[in-house]
Amino acid sequence: MVFFVKRLTVLAGTLLVVSVVVFLIPYLTPGDPARKILRARSGDLNVDPAALEGLRHSYGLDRPLLTQYWDWLGHAVRGDLGLSYTSRSPVIDMVGNALAVTAVLAVTALLIALVAALMFGSLAAVRRGKPTDTAITTVTQGFVAIPEYWLAPVLILLFALRLGALPSAGWRGPESMVLPCLTLALRPMSYFTQVTRASMIEVLEAPHITAARARGLAFGATMVRHGVRNALLPVITLFSVWLAGLLGGSVVVEVIFSIPGMGRLLYESVVNNDIPAIQAAILSLVGLTVLITTLTDLLYTAINPRVRAAHVSA
Repeated sequence: MVFFVKRLTVLAGTLLVVSVVVFLIPYLTPGDPARKILRARSGDLNVDPAALEGLRHSYGLDRPLLTQYWDWLGHAVRGDLGLSYTSRSPVIDMVGNALAVTAVLAVTALLIALVAALMFGSLAAVRRGKPTDTAITTVTQGFVAIPEYWLAPVLILLFALRLGALPSAGWRGPESMVLPCLTLALRPMSYFTQVTRASMIEVLEAPHITAARARGLAFGATMVRHGVRNALLPVITLFSVWLAGLLGGSVVVEVIFSIPGMGRLLYESVVNNDIPAIQAAILSLVGLTVLITTLTDLLYTAINPRVRAAHVSA
């Protein structure tokens, strides 16, 4: 119970600090916020002073900064993060639609990476020091050096343009997910594989594994019942870190493949100077990151009894 209260306190405190920083984005960047609104709507650099003053008053930008923040925070808590400067649509709807797309993309890519890493990492651990281990380690480490902005065009040229097997862009069905998911999956799969291999080697050398084998438990059953479960602990932590990163860091992939996700929304919002969309996107991403971290800690304590006992004693 104490652990839950601590995590909720950290979650609330982090979101409060982030809300202050996000609210101050229009004031931390150069230029008048009211002038930015007019320029984002019309694209005209010559702004009428009368229209500028009217807009400043209608948006409450002439009020004290603290009053503006409390008013903005009250609307944000109710799910009202304002209207987009460019499309005049509620930004909460824009963020919700984009986040759903990015979540599907990120989770699918990481599940592919996780399944592949568990297979290759476990195989490398079992075959440690043999050619199979060397081949898996060399290939997966090589994937780390391949950036997404290079891999994505190569996959498009090969599978979409040359072979015609997959669509090159868009978000129209499962087939359009293959190339972007592969692009995002290779790098985390490399890290997952190395962590799985190291964890599995450590687990297989543990005394309780030796005892289980001495009692006559089959090697496959030992791997599943004792090895994989314990080796999953560091992989789960790494999975959560990558998930939080992909939710906001898949800008390049989403732009190249024309995927209407959070990365593309944030990119276009910055280009168009759409402050409400930027604020909503950042606030949502940070909130999700903290939430994912909290859920990871809870899952970690559920899997590992020693961690759970440490939290209880604390």
